[in-house]
Amino acid sequence: MKHSLVVGATGLMLVFGCSSGKSTGGGTGGVPSGGGVIGTGGTVSTGGLVGTGGSTNSPGGGPGSGGIGTGGIRGTGGIVGTGGSTNSLGGGPGSGGIGTGGIVGTGGIGGTAGIRGTGGNVTGGVRGTGGVPGTGGLPGTGGVSAAGGSTTTQVPGVTLFPASAPWYQDVTGATLDAQSAAVIAGLSAKGGWGAGSFRIDFSIEVLKADASVTPRAFTKSGDFYDPDCDFVPMPVPPTGRLEGETNYACASDGDCHLLVIQGTKLFEMWRANITGGTATGTPFDGGCLAVWDLTRDYWKPAAPPAPFARGDQCTSADAAGYPISALLFSADEVASGSLNHAIRFILPNDRITKGAYVHPATHSGAGKGTPSNDTVPYGARLRLKSTFNLAGLPNEGARTVAKALQRYGMFLADGGNIALTAQADTYTTAKWSGLLGSSDLSTVKVTDFEMIDGGTRIPLTLDCVRTPL
Repeated sequence: MKHSLVVGATGLMLVFGCSSGKSTGGGTGGVPSGGGVIGTGGTVSTGGLVGTGGSTNSPGGGPGSGGIGTGGIRGTGGIVGTGGSTNSLGGGPGSGGIGTGGIVGTGGIGGTAGIRGTGGNVTGGVRGTGGVPGTGGLPGTGGVSAAGGSTTTQVPGVTLFPASAPWYQDVTGATLDAQSAAVIAGLSAKGGWGAGSFRIDFSIEVLKADASVTPRAFTKSGDFYDPDCDFVPMPVPPTGRLEGETNYACASDGDCHLLVIQGTKLFEMWRANITGGTATGTPFDGGCLAVWDLTRDYWKPAAPPAPFARGDQCTSADAAGYPISALLFSADEVASGSLNHAIRFILPNDRITKGAYVHPATHSGAGKGTPSNDTVPYGARLRLKSTFNLAGLPNEGARTVAKALQRYGMFLADGGNIALTAQADTYTTAKWSGLLGSSDLSTVKVTDFEMIDGGTRIPLTLDCVRTPL
């Protein structure tokens, strides 16, 4: 188990978390700053002030996601040369043109990092969510993107797997699980949500690699499990970052998820680390990699001996064994007022059922043991009660998320402290600053939820039988 002493804006906090994958589930790190507005089309924000208090703070003001304009002079750095990549700070040049750029973001003031304990993952620290939005520069006038592929964000949710997948099913009227009351009472008695309240982590990116990005081989780390994980080359876009990091180096010793979509394939790796932090750096060490076919509904009932999903008793880049990206929600979704899928949530390990799980999970990170009816099994789907007072939430963004929790619910996916997981806004059009803060759902209690019927409890054996890729 991991423990770390975090120095934050509100004082000292001792935080506990655990590893993910085939072990005991992972903490997801601190909640990142919303940062400044990211310019598109060559505009780059001046960043934002990152609040103090938390580990693995990244600078405010991510790169612009648009094309690079032709003919012009960079805002603060003179004439831009040729041959750069899209999405670089200051509007880097596309091949064969000179970017108009904009004012390069200052990156903000970094928060005070938490002090890590030994072993496990960093879970502590809440990053500031405020930040001063940047003013950007002039938009580009066309431009050609650099060779090597784009780094953009694929919208999570309904654009990923087929509509028949469990994440997209309306469970407003679904039957409650026979253990619902006992599970909710037990969870409440054990302290409820991790970190003391219902909070949101904004640190995970979902990157997109175009066809020009050649997948590269990696070296298995001790966090790679056979036969659960897929040992195949993985595409790494030229610009991007790991969960909780500023580039591809896992400097903070966190979960360091690397999530990449290329064509109809989703690659999700736990504990990725590329020395030097660049897409071409070496060595490239990787923990568990799960490759998903986005055209396929893995979770249709399968009669034995046909395997379910990627295989019962098999983990993935998340301890529950299902994809992370399908359950993330983005700033663009929340800004639109339409969030049409279930959400990923995590709990401290002492509140998760040992020795059993329910579908659509295929694995449990809580370890073997005697299952109890007052803990939450991996794969459980909790639904926010229809009687919850939406008007009591502080903003429309919070109400949009709460409505999705009433209609689609949330799936237990991993072990850790920050309950909900959203997608970072580095490459999205909408930004979290002013839309939704990490504590905007903090009034939502465990007792505001109920657990819908999870079906048969599946004994945990860890004897993974994989579905072929």
